[in-house]
Amino acid sequence: MEFNFSLQHFEKICVTGLTLSGSGKTRTVIALVDVPLKAGWVKNILFLADRNSLVTQAKRSFVNLMSNLSCANLVEDKSEYNSHCIFSTYQTMMKCIDTVSDEEGKLFTCGHFDLVICDEAHRSIYNKYQDIFNYFDAPLVGLTATPKDEIEKNTYEIFELENGVPTYGYDLAQAVKDGYLVDYISIESRMKFLEEGIVYDELSEEDKAEYEDTFEDENGELPDSINSSAINSYIFNEDTIKKVLDVLMTNGLKIDYGEKLGKTIIFAKNHEHAERIHQIFNKEYPHLQGYTKVIDNYINYAQSAIDEFSDPKKLPQIAISVDMLDTGIDVPEVLNLVFFKKVLSKAKFWQMIGRGTRLCPGLLDGEDKEKFYIFDFCNNFEFFRMNKGMPTPNMIPLQGAIFHLEFQICYKLQDLAYQQNRLIAYRNALVHMMSEKVKELPRDNFSVRQHVKYVDLYANTENYKTLTYEDTLIVRQELCPLILPDDDDASAVRFDALMYGIELAYLIGKKYTRARGDLLKKIRGVASVANIPEVAAQKELIDRILHTSYLEDCGINEFEHIRESLRDLMKYIPRAHINYDTNFEDDLLDTKWNDSELENDELKNYKAKAEYYIREHKDDFVIAKLRNNKPLNQMDIKSLEQILWSDVGTKEDYIGEYGEKPLGEFVWEIVGLDMNAAKEALAEYLNATSYGSRQIYFVNQIIEFIVHNGMMKDFSVLQESPFTDQGSIVDIFSDITVWTGIRKVIEQINENALAS
Repeated sequence: MEFNFSLQHFEKICVTGLTLSGSGKTRTVIALVDVPLKAGWVKNILFLADRNSLVTQAKRSFVNLMSNLSCANLVEDKSEYNSHCIFSTYQTMMKCIDTVSDEEGKLFTCGHFDLVICDEAHRSIYNKYQDIFNYFDAPLVGLTATPKDEIEKNTYEIFELENGVPTYGYDLAQAVKDGYLVDYISIESRMKFLEEGIVYDELSEEDKAEYEDTFEDENGELPDSINSSAINSYIFNEDTIKKVLDVLMTNGLKIDYGEKLGKTIIFAKNHEHAERIHQIFNKEYPHLQGYTKVIDNYINYAQSAIDEFSDPKKLPQIAISVDMLDTGIDVPEVLNLVFFKKVLSKAKFWQMIGRGTRLCPGLLDGEDKEKFYIFDFCNNFEFFRMNKGMPTPNMIPLQGAIFHLEFQICYKLQDLAYQQNRLIAYRNALVHMMSEKVKELPRDNFSVRQHVKYVDLYANTENYKTLTYEDTLIVRQELCPLILPDDDDASAVRFDALMYGIELAYLIGKKYTRARGDLLKKIRGVASVANIPEVAAQKELIDRILHTSYLEDCGINEFEHIRESLRDLMKYIPRAHINYDTNFEDDLLDTKWNDSELENDELKNYKAKAEYYIREHKDDFVIAKLRNNKPLNQMDIKSLEQILWSDVGTKEDYIGEYGEKPLGEFVWEIVGLDMNAAKEALAEYLNATSYGSRQIYFVNQIIEFIVHNGMMKDFSVLQESPFTDQGSIVDIFSDITVWTGIRKVIEQINENALAS
């Protein structure tokens, strides 16, 4: 892997490494750590990941390859704080920064680590976790297969990179071509219920009877259809799952001479869905006991389950995962992936595909793994063919979101139209409540200290008198992630968020129809338990909301009255969570087998790919000729055209990035000139017996320049340092014919990049 080092004051180094799943990010970062460790440049290293399993996996890799480095996983062992390489989740490290001390005080000071490594950097470097990177004064290495360029979640921006141009980009197509990853085939199947839902009129008579028994409500009413989004959310249809499993078991890649399905991951929609898949598999294939296992956050000892799945000699063969195996897990034996849920994030989709890309020699009866299958039952491939996917929501904790809503309401209530006594009093109460919440923030907490400027600012009620729109943006970024949760019942807090959202929508002139629908749904839920005295006491208000146009005529005061009066009743709403198990006959509409679409990979930037290719192939014949100052011929130029205008991209791509720049000149700018070749070209002028020290110094500076830049087209650089450090050209070369000879050599070097 190649990294781009940006030096600041010779100490501060910002490093990012962005590459595809399975192509060796962890292995590469181990090598990156090894070099400065041996040189004595770093002593203490921090490796951060957002899941326990990823922390455990990373530590194992380091221990296996760097046995002399003392390593500690703080998630498992909270006593080994003095190890030189600390592995931790973000949450654990945030606690340790504030709580772990030694005899000299806090252990994890801002200067404790010399290098910080952030795994899955596309996912965990935003909001409050970003405070960790701001706190530790150390170079940062970010690793991800899928950098994001969304407005609020921009991995490139965090590392000060151009959008779409990671420090290092290595896409799946190139990794497959180079033999570092394996390719895939997608098997895209359309199931009728998953695509169209369950329509009563289209069912058989037998299934209609089951439909009526299952979905008829207490009033005898029957829905005409069940939306496809309900399938596998709370309606689990046995025949749908059976047909999916049959496609997998019939067509999936197998090992042991076709006797055993290869390791497989099924991506399920939720825990209940995963459990139904497990149960129906055991029912359909009773002779394959232990073949499947649900691996998600509901199980204890998840890491042990992952370890068993990772062991090629142990069952299960099929891991049914809910989010836990989507990213970061390295099981080379995986031959089949099953998408039994929709994935809206393209970054996550490619992360999931990465679970199958690992090489595995000798897996298939002595033959190497050369491909894996992706079974897609939810139109994911088609979805991403049509659009880029949905942006990842930039979530902040609920209490912080409420604080932001309150702050925006205060900003809007400054308007002349709302200068009424009751609204003025309401705004003053909000300001007092918000400033008190800011004052509550623990100033000894390292995250709070990162934002203390804004804590001081918004703890003072005087600073709320003239709020600006910029204030609302600052508060969301700097304060909202820090706000502490209240002790209130969670249902009451969620109701606050709903009502404040309705109030803010009113102030900006919007109806917020969906929120008002949610409000009515909650009020109906409360009304259904009117036997509870606290609910009965609010009967008049509840009736007014449900049976009059009261909501249509409400203003801020009325909405706030609803919030204050009903928030504590939300806990009484019956929590009806009904799952339906059905067995209607589903139809497999069609199945298409498609070769991989590697152009869907995110790293499409032509500039990054072209420059990477040239650096990686600097010893190839044509590029080596340039580096060694050998003139190119027309065949050489044709070879470069094939590489840059066909293999890497198109001629239009090249012109879009580099205009009419000659190909040889472009290549030279990337790889430079070999030092020995440069010295050989100017050897006549490096003879100490013929020329003085100032002349030799000047020639050496020219050599340094063309070694790094390949060409010297603009001779005006010779009028600047370091060329002028010992005098101008006129001062140094009293015999102008000597300079004329040097200039001819430089021009000849330039000519060698062009075809003769």
